[in-house]
Amino acid sequence: MSAILNVSRRGFLRIVPAAGAGLVLGLRWLDLVEASGPQRSRGSRLAPNAFLQIDPRGDVTIWASKSEMGQGVRTSLAMIVADELDADWPRVRVEQAWADPKFGDQDTGGSSSVRTKYGPMRQAGAAARAMLIAAAAQTWSVDRSTCRTQKGAVLHPPTRRRLAYGDLVEKAASQPVPQDAPLKDPKDFSLIGRSLPRTDTPMKVDGSATYGIDVRMTGLLYAAVSRCPVFGGKVARFDAEAAKGSPGVRAVVPISTGVAVVADSTWNALKGRDLLKVEWDEGPGAAESSETLRAECDDLSQKPGKTLRNDGDASTALEKAAKRLEAVYELPFQAHATMEPQNATAHWRKDRVEVWAPVQTPSMALPDIAKAAGLPQEAITLHITFLGGGFGRRINADYAAEAVEISKAVSAPVKTVWTRADDLQHDFYRPASFHRLKGGLDEKGRIVAWQHRYVSTSIQAFYDPATSHPESDEIGGAADLPYAIPNVRVEYSPAKSVVPRGWWRSVESSFNAFVVESFVDELAAAAHRDPLALRRDLLAGGRRIPYEGQTFVQDTARLLGVLNLAAAKAGWGRPLPKGRARGIAGHFSFLSYCAQVAEVSVGKEGGVRVHRVVCAIDCGRAVNPGIIAAQMESAVVFGLTAALKSGITIEKGRVKEANFDEYEMLRIDEMPVVEVHVVPSTEPPTGVGEPGVPVVAPAVFNAIFAATGKRIRRLPLRPQDLAQTA
Repeated sequence: MSAILNVSRRGFLRIVPAAGAGLVLGLRWLDLVEASGPQRSRGSRLAPNAFLQIDPRGDVTIWASKSEMGQGVRTSLAMIVADELDADWPRVRVEQAWADPKFGDQDTGGSSSVRTKYGPMRQAGAAARAMLIAAAAQTWSVDRSTCRTQKGAVLHPPTRRRLAYGDLVEKAASQPVPQDAPLKDPKDFSLIGRSLPRTDTPMKVDGSATYGIDVRMTGLLYAAVSRCPVFGGKVARFDAEAAKGSPGVRAVVPISTGVAVVADSTWNALKGRDLLKVEWDEGPGAAESSETLRAECDDLSQKPGKTLRNDGDASTALEKAAKRLEAVYELPFQAHATMEPQNATAHWRKDRVEVWAPVQTPSMALPDIAKAAGLPQEAITLHITFLGGGFGRRINADYAAEAVEISKAVSAPVKTVWTRADDLQHDFYRPASFHRLKGGLDEKGRIVAWQHRYVSTSIQAFYDPATSHPESDEIGGAADLPYAIPNVRVEYSPAKSVVPRGWWRSVESSFNAFVVESFVDELAAAAHRDPLALRRDLLAGGRRIPYEGQTFVQDTARLLGVLNLAAAKAGWGRPLPKGRARGIAGHFSFLSYCAQVAEVSVGKEGGVRVHRVVCAIDCGRAVNPGIIAAQMESAVVFGLTAALKSGITIEKGRVKEANFDEYEMLRIDEMPVVEVHVVPSTEPPTGVGEPGVPVVAPAVFNAIFAATGKRIRRLPLRPQDLAQTA
């Protein structure tokens, strides 16, 4: 997650010398403290951010400095710039920025793209507009205050004169860059707030979009890598004779992650890999399984952990409570399972290397590529292609580093393409987690105590085993519990595991929201209260809750607002067809507030059908409401898949699931009707890509309880779960 960035306009813009007759604007802000992802240290980035170009024809090119992985960022960022510029939208072209410090922070994750770029992009467009107005005013010898802009032109209403931006480019390029260019009054926005079609849709429809897997070039070779199936294992020895004799195979080379077979096609590389004989040193990781990890987590959850929150005296309040509840919740590792498997193309040439890859975070990819190439980062050219899904998987660029290693070994351009089994079995997984909760009610049914001990396979501990803050990527949604409960204690313990962990769409909120919102429902049932009514009481009055270690707070009034909106639109309290029930959940994450109501039925044999999901999202000002709705719809698909279908199982230190027959996806005929309601707001934009995911599972499983009286506390749903006693 990212802290809100307070960036002054002064010192922000700088002029980049114009090339030819084009006006080029670069952006820079000084003394900027970044906190846009758990993988990056604060205060580490200080560089130019992005630029736009207007050519003599009046066409505007905007470079998107964030990776496009289906979230619509190319469109949203361009809309922000173009609106302040008063560009003629049909004449705006959007290009993907390559990895370069002059574009500033290019890392894409944490639902941060629009929320961190909104102010800077507005300032960029406003500065360009001011320069064009100044150029026109000089041309006409009039006061600039008498000029205005509209759809790619400067107008002088008193004399009805008009100059197109293209005609002003040369003179505008010589103007000083205003350090405090006035921004539009939001009431004058012409693009922001509209559901404009996405700029990347036409090229995806006609096939001209280039994903990493589409990259081709003369002399390209293809590689498949044999990796140890056990996490932490390594090659003991290998026999490449049969593989080298396979049709099309050009080389077999050992690399840091295993053994690579290089051939004249991906198919031949894979067939050659099948013939490779590798003996693995599996290491101590072979002793781990999902069951051994579960036993470890169960044991740790019964012992005190690191205290993350301690309001009042939860232990004493529990002892004195009129009614006490205890529950254990469990969630498995989850793979990212992007539809485009991992891939990269690299061309190593002794003193430089060029890479084409679907990368989310250049700041992490460039050091890995440099290490693999044995070259300084300045010798690397990284082209960022379209991403066929990211969800956090492409934060780690191991696939790109592999391609570079292989290219260096064979002195030729090489493309690596992972199979689905490679992808599922060599991921950086969402942590597995185990939660033990206790709650206490008084005689009037009010929640007086809340104790949450949870254990997970810490992300930070994977990257830094010596860390003193293993909870840093596990805390969200648990320690910042929004409900007005007088006695709250939250503790955390990290579990040891050889399984690689990483940032999965909505990170820790994906499991903490399920646990918290399900247990709130349990307490409501024990108190014989309507779940929504109880939440309303707990959020009444509005409070601002600090997020530990961060510079932003949660406004419980806004959380209550989305709960009320979702409930109203879903018809909460109104009769449903026989056999159906509703469940509700709300959550704050990535500075946004989201609530969902799920309408569910359970068949006679335990099959669950989600018929309808009503979603309310408060994400500040909506730049493109259509894109926000699409993100919420995709969040429902993603969240339902994890809740009802998929989970990663560890057996003897390796992943059991190898394809979508075992790691199932939600099918199109299982998709519910999704209604999205965006709260109108004048607040700055906040996160969109992830906040819709955490509330899906608790809303659905609260509905299952309402329909059956059975409480499911272990995900994903198993056939036997609804046959068990609640």
